Amino acid sequence: MPFLPSRPLPRRQFVQSLGATVALPYLNAMLPAGRLAPPAGGAPRLIAIEMVHGAAGSNDIGARLNFWSPAAAGRAFDLSPSALHTLEPWRDYLTIISNTDVREAEPSAPPEIGGDHFRSSATFLTQAHPKQTEGSDVHVGVSLDQLYAQRFGMDTPIPSMQLCIENVDQAGGCSYGYACVYTDSISWKSPTEPLPVIRDPRVAFEKLFGVGGSAADRAERRRTRRSLLDFVAGEMASLARTLDAEDRRRLDRYLTEIREVERRIQMVEARNLSGEARALPGAPAGVPDGFKEHVELMFDIQALAFAADVTRVFSFKLSRDGTSRAYPESGTDKGFHPASHHGGGEKGVRDFQLINTYHVAMLPYLLTKLKGLQEGDATLLDQTMIIYGSPMGDPNLHNHRRCPLILLGKAGGRLAGNLHIKAPDGTPMANAMLGMLHTLGMPDLGAFGDSTGVMDLTHA
Repeated sequence: MPFLPSRPLPRRQFVQSLGATVALPYLNAMLPAGRLAPPAGGAPRLIAIEMVHGAAGSNDIGARLNFWSPAAAGRAFDLSPSALHTLEPWRDYLTIISNTDVREAEPSAPPEIGGDHFRSSATFLTQAHPKQTEGSDVHVGVSLDQLYAQRFGMDTPIPSMQLCIENVDQAGGCSYGYACVYTDSISWKSPTEPLPVIRDPRVAFEKLFGVGGSAADRAERRRTRRSLLDFVAGEMASLARTLDAEDRRRLDRYLTEIREVERRIQMVEARNLSGEARALPGAPAGVPDGFKEHVELMFDIQALAFAADVTRVFSFKLSRDGTSRAYPESGTDKGFHPASHHGGGEKGVRDFQLINTYHVAMLPYLLTKLKGLQEGDATLLDQTMIIYGSPMGDPNLHNHRRCPLILLGKAGGRLAGNLHIKAPDGTPMANAMLGMLHTLGMPDLGAFGDSTGVMDLTHA
């Protein structure tokens, strides 16, 4: 039986000192007297992840070989040929949505032809067509994550956070007459307000976990490699003495995770400031040169933020359109953009499939982290909806048909998982995203982007 104090701790309890502020994870001590579990039906967490350049399975050959979506709709599908096969152990948390189109990413006038890479990211979560401009008069739409944050994120310390892996440059024009903000950001607070993205894990960590003091104090802390937990150790010890054994274990595990993430960030910074040649010479010191290490650090930060309810909403851009970054661990040395222009031949399509598979293989790390974090009788994976997809279909043709899209997690029990929904030809991806918004608790929304209806995410 958990200890239930007569005066429960606030759900967003902070432990503070002069140099740091640390939010606490969910604890039994936060329950009112007599209640053994948190109330059901709370707002789910949301992570929206963009993979750029589409998928090998969106090509005619890839579709025939089931390189992205499985052959069978419903629940008895086979993932083994697809880029999703590493999600087989997680199929009870997996909802595949195939055969949807992102037509708002297509050119609407002759001057826009060829600019798909510089238009697509802005379309992904807005399902709206960006205005072609290199100036400050950008215009697209409000993104799905921001609609959700504006409804359910305003009572958290940070309504939403935007993360990325590739470098960003939000000044001026990029190419084909499009401002760089269209390809840099997938989150739009309003049709004219793209939200800035954070690439450096150090910056994200310190924003979420409230590392206080002046800039000089923070620099000194980094130089001496002191942990932010050192500054609140006394307060944490005092708190722990008031908790039962289960809460003490939960708190200790949470603080251990924070310390481990901080330690890894410090190791990255020390390595990158050592004077050795870097694979990413222009990147900040806190950015790992390795893709996998960078992604995993960002996933750790997201999981910890959810555990403390510091924010409920993340968007995460895994790459940047037009990048030629190579992923040797995938099995091919081809750069991402060159590999995406595979020429339509089977060998080239198979090479691009290796990169798709490698990127999807990053997701089980996040799923494991979320499943390992308890919130009452559920895990954070049960409480989260993860969107993973691309606004591009076959990148060799720069088209936006049969675009890859999956959901992971249970969204607070509102997604059943183990489901492949194959949409009729011509279905807008916006229909699926409107279904996501309804599932997340916004059934009053009648339309989103170019939607023509609401997709049911519980049946094939």
